[in-house]
Amino acid sequence: MNHLPQRVVSLQPSVTSTIEHLGLLDRVVACTKYCVDVCPSLKHSDKVIVADSWSSKAAHILEANPDLVIASVPYQLDSVAEILKAGITFLGFAPHSLEDVFADIVSIASILGAPERGRRLVEEMQSEFKHVSAQVVKAQANGAVAPRVYCEEWGKPLIHSQGWVAEMTNIAGGEFVGVPGAHTGADAVRAANPEVIIAAWCGAGDRVPLEKIIVERAWSETDAAKSGRVFCINDEYLNTPGPTLIQGLYALAAAIHPEIFPKSAGLRRIATAGPPAMAAKP
Repeated sequence: MNHLPQRVVSLQPSVTSTIEHLGLLDRVVACTKYCVDVCPSLKHSDKVIVADSWSSKAAHILEANPDLVIASVPYQLDSVAEILKAGITFLGFAPHSLEDVFADIVSIASILGAPERGRRLVEEMQSEFKHVSAQVVKAQANGAVAPRVYCEEWGKPLIHSQGWVAEMTNIAGGEFVGVPGAHTGADAVRAANPEVIIAAWCGAGDRVPLEKIIVERAWSETDAAKSGRVFCINDEYLNTPGPTLIQGLYALAAAIHPEIFPKSAGLRRIATAGPPAMAAKP
């Protein structure tokens, strides 16, 4: 008898993207609207659309008759508690580092009965990370300097990007400013005087109003603003702890060291300062 989950509800894009890269998307019977943004193949599918783990409702999830619900950060405890009380088998992840992300991918693959696929996917991701790191190390040996990089996950209140983004920033040749995942303020960022500013707001796609936030926060005199090195990176490339982090890494690298990585999908540059945008959105 096959006890592997056959009807999975995914409450976060990172989970859905991982399952897609494992070649098991047919197991997903319901997902969120944000999952569709990350996995365009779902646009014309018959998947049930449910709320994510921040606002999910057990009754709606039960309509899909799942044998497993998988979620990842961010959570709202009330939503998770409602799912658990309904008796639905629930698996939740809360990664803080790249190592956590890789471990979560392996776990999802194993639970779905495809451990070797999970290992191969992690190896593919790690290979891309090593490639970028090698390019940066070579450039640094020739005199390239790591610029100060402020990465923002949310704008009201201001929140630094998560730990895995800090690691990716360092791999891409930058110096991450601030404490990953912590709240900050416009004055603190101004005082840190970042040379590169990157905004990737959760749920905002590529729609962060770069020109507006620079003016409203009085950041016009920061090195980043004066040189036009203020960017938006697609939300799903940085805030989705799964395979899409590869695109996020290359977008970060293109923003931090354009002399090494001149082009990247998902990277938009501020329009009112510095040279034109380096790459169009995908």
